[in-house]
Amino acid sequence: MLDVRRLRLLVELSRRGTLAAVAEALSYSPSSVSQQLSLLEREAGVPLLVQVGRRVQLTPQALVLVEHGKAVLDRLEEAEAEVARSLTSVAGTVRIAVFQSAAHAVMPQALTLLADAHPGLRVEVTEREPEAGLFEVAARDFDLVVAEQYPGYARPRHPELDRVPLASDAIRLAVPTNTREERPAEPDASRDPNVALAATAGRPWVMEPAGTASRVWAEQLCRAAGFEPDVRFETADLMAHIRLISSGNAVGLLPDLLWADEGPSVLLAPLPGDPHREVFSSARHAAAGRPAVVAVRDALARAAARTGPPRNGHDATAAHA
Repeated sequence: MLDVRRLRLLVELSRRGTLAAVAEALSYSPSSVSQQLSLLEREAGVPLLVQVGRRVQLTPQALVLVEHGKAVLDRLEEAEAEVARSLTSVAGTVRIAVFQSAAHAVMPQALTLLADAHPGLRVEVTEREPEAGLFEVAARDFDLVVAEQYPGYARPRHPELDRVPLASDAIRLAVPTNTREERPAEPDASRDPNVALAATAGRPWVMEPAGTASRVWAEQLCRAAGFEPDVRFETADLMAHIRLISSGNAVGLLPDLLWADEGPSVLLAPLPGDPHREVFSSARHAAAGRPAVVAVRDALARAAARTGPPRNGHDATAAHA
């Protein structure tokens, strides 16, 4: 009989690539992981790993076991979900990975709803970039991820994960409410969005780090408007984006979800094509029916539905009408 815990180590090795990465993810020492996989080889009666340089590589027989191991782990998770559905209350722990603006706009209200409806449910929230969060849910580090997808940018699909839409989030050009005298005037949002965006050519920009989905999309948008953005500030912290823009030091692109029904502190103007990013949640198919996961998703959907577009702030469209 093959040991399920050792099978999981083999599955994790196929996902993460190195013994050190498996050890770090599961709080083992690398030597313990190696010993357990050696025991699994004895149980299976075939070699599972071969040394290639300083790394190990899975044998064809190991790959067969990986597929069966995934199925076994899924069946165990489905069994746990079915047992949980037989109970009359929602309890346990749900671990959520969430990107920054959703953590700011949606999570606080969702947590309040869950505390009222399911006081026995523990929710643990960790900020993660969407790419990392999706991988870590597939790898069972988290139970649920709230992620985003920008227009025309398809994230890698994980076949073991589902996808449930949460919100369609508008993205707008954000400029300071006031400018210093030596700087050119801000774009007039009552004009064509293409003209408003093109008017920022030569201005300092703040964007997320190179290689991120939002950065790739933002640069392509600027290039389509006929200029290369002068990116002087790079940060994944959208609160820093707001401060740089509102202080007059940069312009940028900000999603509506960031304001969470608060009045924006910057001028917001429409962008060409009225772009929206998709905000969605993903869980493993095997865990999606677990009552705790269902309850969290319901709370997230209700919280997202209550989050409207920016109001009572410096909306550039109204300001220049």
